[in-house]
Parts: sequence; C-alpha cells; structure tokens
Amino acid sequence: MTVRVLIVDDSALIRQMLTSILSSDPEIEVIGSAPDPLVARQKIKSLNPDVITLDVEMPKMDGLSFLEKIMRLRPMPVVMVSTLTQKGADTTIEALEIGAVDFVGKPTMDVQAGMEGLKEELITKVKTAARARVQARADGPTKVRQARPGPGYMSTDKITAIGSSTGGVEALRAVLTAMPPDSPAILITQHMPGQFTGRFAERLNGQAAVKIKEAVDGERVIPGHVYIAPGDKHLKLARSGGNYMCKVEDGPLVSGHKPSVDVLFQSVAETAGPNSIGVILTGMGKDGAKGMLEMRNAGAVTLGQDEATSLVYGMPKAAKLAGAVQHEMALSKIADEILKHCKGS
Repeated sequence: MTVRVLIVDDSALIRQMLTSILSSDPEIEVIGSAPDPLVARQKIKSLNPDVITLDVEMPKMDGLSFLEKIMRLRPMPVVMVSTLTQKGADTTIEALEIGAVDFVGKPTMDVQAGMEGLKEELITKVKTAARARVQARADGPTKVRQARPGPGYMSTDKITAIGSSTGGVEALRAVLTAMPPDSPAILITQHMPGQFTGRFAERLNGQAAVKIKEAVDGERVIPGHVYIAPGDKHLKLARSGGNYMCKVEDGPLVSGHKPSVDVLFQSVAETAGPNSIGVILTGMGKDGAKGMLEMRNAGAVTLGQDEATSLVYGMPKAAKLAGAVQHEMALSKIADEILKHCKGS
C-alpha cells in the first residue's frame, strides 16, 4: 500500500526537504504541500491524504489549533514536525495529547544536514502513522476520570513497571490520572527524546493524584510516586538494603532504544520478581517483549493493552506473541487491574 502524504509547513525549504526525503521511499507518495492551515484545509478535502506532516508555528493559524480542528472534524494520522527546544517540547507534548500520532524533531542548526539525518526516523514514523487507529476527539485530549483515594496501598511494596512508545503520551495519561494518591510505586519507560521527558513528567504531575517526576539516579522508590526514565538514559530498578531505588545510567541502545523498556522490565524481574506488575502499552516495534517474558517467568503479573484501544498495536502484540502477556485488556481497564493485583499484598 502506498502512503499518500500532505506536507504542511510555512518554510518552502522544509517543504522541499520533507518532500525529497519522503519521496525517496517507494512506499510513500507526497501528493501535495501547503504553507499554512488554510491552504492545507482545502488540500485535505481535494487530495484525501493518508498522513499529514504538520509544522507547529505557522501564519494564519498555529499547528495546535489546526490539529484540534482535524481531530474533531476529520480525524486522520498526523506527524508533528517540531523544533527540539523547551517551547517545542511543551507544544509537541500537547499535540500528542490532542491526538497527533508522533513527532519528528526539526533541527535548529544546519537544517539541511539535520533533516537528512532524520530520514530513516521520518519515513518510519510516517509509515507507522498510516497504520494507526486515530479516533475523533470531541474537545481536545481524552477526558480522564478523577482518581479517588485507594484502600491503603501505602502498606504494599509492590512495584509496577510500564513500557510504552507511539501513542504512549495519551495512554499513560489515561492510566496515571486514574491512580489514587496512595498507589504503589510505578516506574515508566516511554520512548521520547531527552529534551522532552522532564516536561512530560511535569505536565502529567499537574493532572494526576500521584506524584510524577523524571527519575534521578539513586533516589528511593516510594508508594504514591511515579518515576519516568530520562529520554536519553536507561532506567532500572535496584535495591539498597530494604529499599527499592532508581538506577539511571547511560549505555548502548537496547532493542533499538535508549531508554529501553526491556532494560526496565529485566531489572524489575530480577529485583522485584513476583512482587511486581508489568504493563505494556501502545507502541511500534518489539521493545519490552523479552523483558516482560522475564517478568512473567519471575512470577510477576503481566498486562497488555488490547489491539482495539492501542494507537499502534506493535509492542503489545510482540509481547503477546512471545507469551509474555497474562491478561490483555482495554486501556480504560488497566489502572483498575493494576490496583486489583496490589490488594492484600
């Protein structure tokens, strides 16, 4: 199947480079481009693209406002093209909450060489977006239910480890905002660049009853807290005496990623074993399948997001095919399932 792409960017140079990069793949056809959302709106109607690449900062209407209109009126796969800056991080995360499938970081220095270096990533993300299950949004990000205090989870030393990738921003938001303030500790690896994870944690922390932060090497893991792997480091669970600790370290890519879900899951299998719960959410690729199988073999409870509610059913599918997933379910049920397995610990 040929993926038909519409490029929306106010820079003629970027439109030209994106067209050249995407057209180099025989399975992608760039069917048009637009300098602003008003032109893009007409081209969407006339050309009916499979995927849109969308700039954030544009004249006449900014990318976020246009994305909201797309997701409300004509939902379709959108890949954001955003600068890797502090402001760009906030805007990109908001775009993912609104419904964008993924994003590519637009270089700020030596644009031509930088864009060429993004070739493989851009092509892969556009192809993945074409297969994503994009649903209409009534008014911005999916509404989440307000978490109520739990039945005393502070007394448990259960550890939950969650892995996610494409679509994970919204999926994690749905799970974490449903967790009560005394939830057992949660460690998360979400595939995301290093410039983004700190702001991602801050945004989630403002929406949830649990305390959410970017993990720091050597800090104690305690109930009621969520620790997100820095986007350029691996996160592991370790022990120091009677306490669980975060271990944040550099190293090579594992399963094609840093941070890697496999690294987190394998450390939890070794350190917490049957006292842990593994959760694999939406994402492309196979990262996490091997580590989750190790968790299951170590006696952990393992949960996978189902195909119907996964934006991209790649990582959950790989884990399921590996025999790593004990229970597969809709995203809306995962928080309750985690808490169910923490009762009576």
